Amino acid sequence: MGDWPEGVDRRVLESVDSTNAEAARIAPGLAGPCWIMALRQTAARGRRGRAWANPQGNFAATLVLRPTEPPAQAALRSFVAALALRDALVTLTGQEAAFRLKWPNDVLVNGGKLAGILLESAGQGGGMAHLAIGIGVNLARAPAAALLGPEAVPPASLAAETGVNVTPLQFLETLAPAYDRRERQFVTYGFAPIRTAWLAHAARLGAPVTARTGRETLTGTFETVDETGNLLLKTGDGRRAIPAADVFF
Repeated sequence: MGDWPEGVDRRVLESVDSTNAEAARIAPGLAGPCWIMALRQTAARGRRGRAWANPQGNFAATLVLRPTEPPAQAALRSFVAALALRDALVTLTGQEAAFRLKWPNDVLVNGGKLAGILLESAGQGGGMAHLAIGIGVNLARAPAAALLGPEAVPPASLAAETGVNVTPLQFLETLAPAYDRRERQFVTYGFAPIRTAWLAHAARLGAPVTARTGRETLTGTFETVDETGNLLLKTGDGRRAIPAADVFF
């Protein structure tokens, strides 16, 4: 398995409803971190329960962890995962400039949506029994744009945008060690270096964006991400810290 991270298990499934659902089922019996990858998902989902299209040849996997940090700190692993995804993509393609990170949890290739991240957790005594980091990447094909909202970033695939063909298993074998390196950085040094690295590759930093929180729509300049992962938006009414929203360009 090459430089597969020590102490991390993996399970490769032919088919499953969703890798995050499988993670919730098996988490109580896991001895340590585990990657669950499926070649086919029958009920994949994204943020806020939205359906996630997963054409054959694309990547769908979930990393199951047992974090020791408070839930708010553990949830910052969405940034850890985004950086690890970018690291893996650059390693596989050599195309450093092609990949940008979109707050809160997407990876773009040449401006199109390539990958999404979904964190789900189960509580235990005020902490987390487990954290599931679900990752979907359009390796082979992008889903139809009609499946997304009219203002959403158009989908893109790695093969079409970079000319590089990667199998899901090849991608897992590159992503797992990339994530392990970023995870060790996060556990050792906290969010600060992750935040700095994420901002160095952020899409639309310093440019106008629109954030929809479910209660309101805000348009302003994307100034930064703060120390707790909030989007800081400079609006006509002042600076706003946004913990969760859909962002449109």
